[in-house]
Formats: sequence, structure tokens, C-alpha cells
Amino acid sequence: MQSHTLKRLHPNYRSPRVGRGGKRGKTSGRGGKGQTARAGHKMRPQMRDIIKKLPKRRGYGKNRSRTIRGTRVILVPVNLAALESAYTANGIVNPKTLFAKGLARGSRGRLPRVKILGAGVLTKPLSVSGCTVSASARKAIEAAGGSIL
Repeated sequence: MQSHTLKRLHPNYRSPRVGRGGKRGKTSGRGGKGQTARAGHKMRPQMRDIIKKLPKRRGYGKNRSRTIRGTRVILVPVNLAALESAYTANGIVNPKTLFAKGLARGSRGRLPRVKILGAGVLTKPLSVSGCTVSASARKAIEAAGGSIL
């Protein structure tokens, strides 16, 4: 190894030179002709404020899911294991009691729409009302002696 073959571990970063022809062709990163091409005199900042205040059309923004799927129902999932630990035998399971026990959060001052899923084991008979129930959860609730209204 010789001293002229050594390379630095982290070479210095050189910022690209702009506006001198070469690989940045034609306008060299300085836009088109006219007011924006001249040095020193650019568009007035008031014009930018006017453009920002114009109403924008609704389209593909960050809240697109709210604009194109407005009728979508959001369900709060609750597993059978949570029902097993929170309720006693012959308990009544509905969105109001699930909200009171802290198993389902409401939003905008409304009770949540709940879907009961079949993860976990249920040994107590429960009566479920006002909730959507998956097929595996329905089978487990009915096997434990419970009912779905």
C-alpha cells in the first residue's frame, strides 16, 4: 500500500455547481425565461399568498379515504378472550356495556359499532345484542350456552 493509493473513509461532500452549463442543460436549473430567469428580481410574495388563498378542488389529498368512502362503517373489534375476562356468567354484551367496561372506545360522542371476533376461549354463557358477530365467534358463543339477539 502506498500513500497515493489511500482513500478517505468519508470523502467531503461537494455541492453541485448550478447554472454553468454541463450536465444541467439549457436553463441549468434556473427555470424558464422572463421574470424567473433574471437574477435579483423574482415574483412578488403577495402573489403567492393570493394563490394559496384560492379554494382548492377536492381530490386526492391526505383525507382521500373520507372523500371517496364516506359511507364506510368502522367496526371496533373485541375478542372472546376479552369477554371471558370482563363478564360474569349470563352477562349481557352490547355496545353500551362494552364501552362502560373499557373494551370498546367510542368516537365523536357516540357508542362504537362492535364486531365480536373468535380469538380466545369462551366458557360462560353470554347474551350478545347489538353487535356484529363473526362465524367462529357465533359458534363459540352458542357452544358455551349463550345467545345472539
